[in-house]
Formats: sequence, C-alpha cells, structure tokens
Amino acid sequence: MSRRCGHRWLAATLIVLAVGAERDSHSRPSSSPCTITYPSDATVPWDCRRLRPGESLERVFGDRWKDVARFNRVDRRHAQVGVALKVPKRFEEIKDFTPLPLRYPPADTEARFILVDLAEQFLGAYEYGRLVFSAPAATGEREAATPAGDFRVTAAHRRHHSSVYTIEGTDIPYPMNDALMFYTDKQGVNYWIHGRDLPGYPASHGCVGLYDEEMQHAYYGVPKNPVLDDARTLYRWVMGSRADRESVQTVTDGPRVLIVGRAP
Repeated sequence: MSRRCGHRWLAATLIVLAVGAERDSHSRPSSSPCTITYPSDATVPWDCRRLRPGESLERVFGDRWKDVARFNRVDRRHAQVGVALKVPKRFEEIKDFTPLPLRYPPADTEARFILVDLAEQFLGAYEYGRLVFSAPAATGEREAATPAGDFRVTAAHRRHHSSVYTIEGTDIPYPMNDALMFYTDKQGVNYWIHGRDLPGYPASHGCVGLYDEEMQHAYYGVPKNPVLDDARTLYRWVMGSRADRESVQTVTDGPRVLIVGRAP
C-alpha cells in the first residue's frame, strides 16, 4: 500500500479511505535554511547567522521578521536557537520577498493559475498572468518527491487530516488544513496543497505545504500569536464563497496547478 501524501479517493461518493498523508516536519533534522541553495540566492547578498539563546525572529529582526522568514522558507516554530538563517546584507532587497515572476505569460489567459517552483520552494497565485499572491512552500523530500507537471485543483477540504502521520509525541492525526487536491497517481493516492510546518527545507511526503501558524499554535503552542496563514489565503482565493464549508468538496472549476523545477 502506498504511503505517499494524501488518500485514496472514491470520487463518486466522496468517501476517503485511509492510505497515506503527510510526513512529520522533522524528517530532515540535520538541515537548516543556510544549507539549502535556491536559484534566487544569487540575486540577494546574504550572510549566515545562527540564532543564540534568547533570540527569535521577532527579537533579532523586528518588523523585518516576516521577510526573513519568507526568504528562508521557514516558520517561527522552526526558527529556534541553534538554527542557521540566511540574513540579507540589505534588508530592503527582501521586502515582501518572492523569487517568482510578477508576470507569467503562460498564465495570461487563465483567470486563476497556481505556479509551484520546486527549485525555489515557492508557490504563486496568478490572475491573467499577474502575480497576486505568493508564499514559501515545503514540498516533498528526496524519497517522496512532489510530482512535476500540469495539474488542476479537483477537490478541497477545509479540515483535512493525515491518515498515517501524527503530531509528534501524540496519536493525533497530522492536520492538513485548507487542503486543495491537485493530483491522483496511478495507485489512487492523492496529492494536496495544504497548511503544515515549514522547517526551511523540503520535508513533506509529496504534498505542497504552506504556512499555518494557527494550527501550530493549537497543537504545539508556538507561536503564541499566530500571524502567517498562507494556506488559508490560497484556499479562500480558490474556493471563494465555498471556502467556509467543512465537508469535502469536488471542484469542477479549479485553477491549473503547474509544478516546475526540481527541489533542492
């Protein structure tokens, strides 16, 4: 039985059978954002800085902390003491950081279009070729790569959960909030874009993970004041007036999802 991200799916009745889901965020413990190389690193001069006892993103970088987090593709739960972060030499160069193009001609005719760049570990939402939203991502690790290709969102579930992986140290199924299904493989296993932990490197079991600090606060108590909610922002952008429904939904008019590149 496959253990990739997602579940087998019986579309006719919307019944989900437990098959697989999300790998825990600590599957690559030796990695740190400074050890990961992205193509856009060459465009922003930076130094590597390790967080010391008593330090956090907010304490070190003040109102620039969100930009530093985006630049490192990391969340506050994983920006802990001892973690080495990329720190730009000029902070203005990473304001509202995104490595994705502001205009993307292949999406010019699409009202809604999602681009996932595996090499950059970033996701972008486009409207008629114009970038309207972008977010750092955690895609599949080397042993369970996120598939590249041209897909489409076909299902959504606001309160999805893993059927294999749990919150570490508990038997609570790992939450996959604001989940958008974009691919089903030949074994009937589904792949989703959803909220999860972002440790600063590819760490999922095939899905595309976005910030969900509300989930982290609920289950880990960190951060104390949730702010980053990219998974929810994307979900609402895709689902519109249907975004608050709790049940699994089929999506017949979902945006294209183009996944390109190769994860670092």
